Amino acid sequence: MKYIPFILFTVLTNAAAQLMLKQGMLTLGPISMTAETAIVRLFQIVFNPWVFAGLATFVISMASHLYVLSKVELSFAYPFLSLAYVAVAVFAYFVFREDLNAWRIAGIALICAGTLLIAQSGISSHADDKPADAAGVSAAEFGSKS
Repeated sequence: MKYIPFILFTVLTNAAAQLMLKQGMLTLGPISMTAETAIVRLFQIVFNPWVFAGLATFVISMASHLYVLSKVELSFAYPFLSLAYVAVAVFAYFVFREDLNAWRIAGIALICAGTLLIAQSGISSHADDKPADAAGVSAAEFGSKS
């Protein structure tokens, strides 16, 4: 359970990045490109302050996720990222006045229930594993195979 704060940090930075990207695209308005304007338009999008901040936040989120993956099983850590949808849906409702109808609320409840079940399944960290050689076989396993 000691890696849950890092997992939640990953979730929150992922959600924050999505919100920044949305704000950036709202400030830019509808996108239209032609072959002649595509490169200039892409630079306008990427260097919009909100979009740029969102992309930078994604990098931070990914770095945090990589740290988590070095410590816990993927099948434990990855489902928590679905909580980013929960955070985005709630914040989008309040910040952007997006729809949060009964179907979305039911979906959010199912995501939360599923994540709680996964959290209750326990955490197996890579740090608890026995060291392995380059072939991925630990010394204890190698000795037992002889």
